[in-house]
Amino acid sequence: MAHFDTEYQRLEASYSDSPPGEENLLVHVPEGSKSPWHHIENLDLFFQRVYNLHQKNGFTCMLLGEIFELVQLVFVVAFTVFLANCVDYDILFANKFVNHTDSSKVTLPDAFLPVDVCSARIRDNVFVIFILIISGVFWLHRLVKFIYNICCYWEIRSFYINALKMSMTDLPYFTWQEVQARIIEIQKEHQICIHKKELTELDIYHRILRFKNYMVAMVNKSLLPVRFRLPLLGDTVFYTRGLKYNFELIFFWGPGSLFENEWSLKPEYKRGGNRLELADRLSSRILWIGIANLLLCPVILIWQILYAFFSYTEVIKREPGSLGARCWSLYGRFYLRHFNELDHELMSRLSKGYKASSKYMNCFMSPLLTVVAKNVAFFAGSILAVLIALTIYDEDVLAVEHVLSSITLLGICITVCRSFIPDKHMVFCPEQLLKVILAHIHYMPDHWQGNAHRYETRDEFAQLFQYKAVFILEELLSPVITPFILIFCLRRKSLEIIDFFRNFTVDVVGVGDTCSFAQMDVRQHGHPAWMSAGKTEASIYQQAEDGKTELSLMHFAITNPHWQPPRESTHFISLLKEKVHREAAAGQQGIIAENPAFTSTHSLQSDSEPRSLIANLLMGPPSLASLHLGREGSINPVSIGVSEGASALRSLSPVSTSQHLRGSYPSARLPRPDHPAVVAGRAMTGSGTDARTISSGSSAWEGQLSSMVLSEYASTEMSIHALYMHEMHNQQSRGEVSRHTWHRQESDESSESVNEDMEAARTFPRSSTFPTTSHQAGAAQQSGSQRHYGRTSDPVSGSFRAQRTPRMPMGGWSEENQMSRHHDPVPEEGSEDELPPHIHKVT
Repeated sequence: MAHFDTEYQRLEASYSDSPPGEENLLVHVPEGSKSPWHHIENLDLFFQRVYNLHQKNGFTCMLLGEIFELVQLVFVVAFTVFLANCVDYDILFANKFVNHTDSSKVTLPDAFLPVDVCSARIRDNVFVIFILIISGVFWLHRLVKFIYNICCYWEIRSFYINALKMSMTDLPYFTWQEVQARIIEIQKEHQICIHKKELTELDIYHRILRFKNYMVAMVNKSLLPVRFRLPLLGDTVFYTRGLKYNFELIFFWGPGSLFENEWSLKPEYKRGGNRLELADRLSSRILWIGIANLLLCPVILIWQILYAFFSYTEVIKREPGSLGARCWSLYGRFYLRHFNELDHELMSRLSKGYKASSKYMNCFMSPLLTVVAKNVAFFAGSILAVLIALTIYDEDVLAVEHVLSSITLLGICITVCRSFIPDKHMVFCPEQLLKVILAHIHYMPDHWQGNAHRYETRDEFAQLFQYKAVFILEELLSPVITPFILIFCLRRKSLEIIDFFRNFTVDVVGVGDTCSFAQMDVRQHGHPAWMSAGKTEASIYQQAEDGKTELSLMHFAITNPHWQPPRESTHFISLLKEKVHREAAAGQQGIIAENPAFTSTHSLQSDSEPRSLIANLLMGPPSLASLHLGREGSINPVSIGVSEGASALRSLSPVSTSQHLRGSYPSARLPRPDHPAVVAGRAMTGSGTDARTISSGSSAWEGQLSSMVLSEYASTEMSIHALYMHEMHNQQSRGEVSRHTWHRQESDESSESVNEDMEAARTFPRSSTFPTTSHQAGAAQQSGSQRHYGRTSDPVSGSFRAQRTPRMPMGGWSEENQMSRHHDPVPEEGSEDELPPHIHKVT
C-alpha cells in the first residue's frame, strides 16, 4: 500500500456540521440548570448503548438475554463435565445388567454414577480441573461485565424515559430514525455534546460506527489478509468472528492498540516520521497476540465444538436441510456494507436479497449430482418406507437394535439428496436474478456483468453467500487457523496498516478521529468511473473501490432525508437524482430504450419471475411513476399514478404490505390523506387516522405501519439509484479493454530503491475505464507530490489533478506486465527501506 508524505490533519473546511465560527464552541450552561445528560464524556459508548437498547427491544429483553447467556455458559460447562465423568455408559447401552429388587426395568438414574464416585473422577482428571478453572475465570469476568452493563443500561433506560419521552413498552414500535431525531432535538436542551451546538445524523453514525467504518474501508482496500490461494481449493476467503475479534483487539481497543480511547488515535500514529518504528512495534504486538491465540487454541476449540454441538444438533435432527441453507458470510457483510450503515440497515437490505440469491445459487445444479441424488433418494426412500410400514404394523419393531437409528439416518439421507434435485418448474435465468440481487446488495464486481451463467461467477458469489455448514465449519476451524494468519500474514502488513491509519484518519469537530472514507466525500475519495469524473481529486490510493463512496453517500442521504451534506456531496446527489428523473421522463417520449434507467431495469423481467422481479421498479419517486411495465416485459410510456404499482422488488422483501411508497426522499413527506397508500393503511389498521401517526401513542401498529412505508420507499429508491449507477458505470466502461482480477496480491515488499520506484512510474498501467498515457501516469507519480485530503498537488504549479485507476472487482487492484510500482517515496530520511510495499498484478 502506498505511503504519502503527510501529517494527520484536522478536518474542518469540508465538513459543515458546525455553523461558521462555532467549530470550537464550548457551550456554557449554568451549574444549577444542567441536566443529568449534560456533557457526556464518552459519547461513543453512550450512543452505542442507546442503539443497542433500541435493537434489543428495551431494558427487560436485554436483561433477560444477558442472564440467559450467563446461565448458558454454566450449563454448557457443567453438562459436559457431567456427561464425561458421571455417566455409566455400559448401563446406558445395555452392556451391563443392573440387579433390581422391585423391578427388572432399567431407568435413566441407574446410569448415573454415585456422587462420591463422580467427584473422585473429576478430582483425578487434571484436564477437567484445568477446563473448570479457565471456565470459572471467564464466567466471573462475564459476571462482572454483566453487572457493569446493567448499571450502564439502567442509565440508558432512564435517558429513554426522561429525556426522549419513550417508554420501554413502546420502544419496539419506534424506528431508529425516530429515536435519532429526538436525540438531535434534545441536544439543544441537554447539551449532550458541548463541542457542538447542534448534532447531526452523521455525528451519531460516526460515533456508533467509528471502528466498523475503518474495518469496511480496510476490506474495501484489500488490506486485511482474508483472501488466500490454496493448492486444491483455489481462491478462498477465510474471515470468522474469531479473526475479526483479533483484528479489533489489535487495532482499536486492546492493550497497546492504535487508539488511546474510543474517539482518538494515539498522537504517534498521526505522524509519519517514525512509521518504521511503529510498524515494528505493531508487528511484535501481533506476534504476541498470535502466540496467545496458539496457547489458548485447545480451550477455545473445545468450547467451539461443544457450543456448536449443543446449538445445532437439535436443529439438524429437526430440519436436516438446514445445513444446506445459505447465509451471508462475515466477509460478505463487510464487503457489501456501506460506510455509515448500521447493523439493522445492513441486515434488512441483505435479507431482501436473500430469496433472489438463493434462487441464483440453485440455478447451478450439477446434472451428474442430480442423477445420483435421485437414485440414492429412491433406494433410501424404499428402505425407509418398509421400516415405517413394519413399525405401523407392530410397534415392537422399534425395539429391535438400530431400527430407530436407521429410520433417522435414512430420513437425513433423503433430505440431503433432495437438496441436489432442482425444482422441475425452475427456469434458468441467472442474469435476471443477478440484476435483482444487485438491486438489494448494491455492490458487484464488474466482471460478473454478462457472466452470471458461469460457474466462476457462482463460486465467487458463494464466498459472499455461503452454506450454513461452511459457516459452522469455518467457525470450528477458526481457533486453529487464526493464530497462523496473525503470525504469518497480518504481521507482514504492519507498515501498510500504519500508513493506512495515518493517511485515512481525520479529526472531525465534535466527533473526534474518524475514518476519512466515512465522510463520504466524493472530492476526496470518489472514483472517476462512478459518476465522479470532474468532481474528485483523489489519487488511486485514495479512491474507494467499487463505487463505495458514491453508493454510501446516496444510501445515507436516502436513509436520512433531513441530513444536510456538504456542498460537493449535495451537488453530486442533486445531479444524480436529476439524471434519473430526466431519463425516466424521457421514457414518456418513446426514447427510453437507450437510457441506463431502462437498461438497468428491463433485464429484471423473466419467465420464472414475471411480476416479482419487475414489481414496478420505476414506481418509486413520483417522477418515475409514468413508466409502466407491461405484461410482456416492455415498458409502456403510459402516464399512471404511483398507486398502480407496488414497490421495487417488493416481493423479494420479507415485509409485504399493500401500502405504496411516499414522496421523494429530500422532502421526507408522507402521502396525501387521499393517496391510495394511506387508504390501504387505514384498511389494514382499521383506523381513520392518517399514516403520519408514528409516535402519538394512539396506535402503535399505525406507527409501525407508517415506518414500514418509509423504510420500503427508501429501500426502493436506493435500489433504483444503485442499478442506475451500475448501468452508467458499465456503459462508461463498455468498449474499453477490461482486465479484471478477483483480489489484490498480498505484498509486503517495502524496501525498494527510488530508481525502481521511478521506473515503475514510467510503466504506470492504463485504467480500463479512464486510460492514461505513460507520460501522464509518470507525471502523476512525482516524488514531491503531497496528499491533502485526497488531492495530489504539484509542488511547482500548486495545481490539483485527479488520478485515474483501473476498475477492480471486490476491492482489488490490477496492474499490467507484473510490474511493481510505488507511490511517492518518503522524503523523511532518504533511506530505501522506508518505501511502502509494491503492488503487483495477480494472475
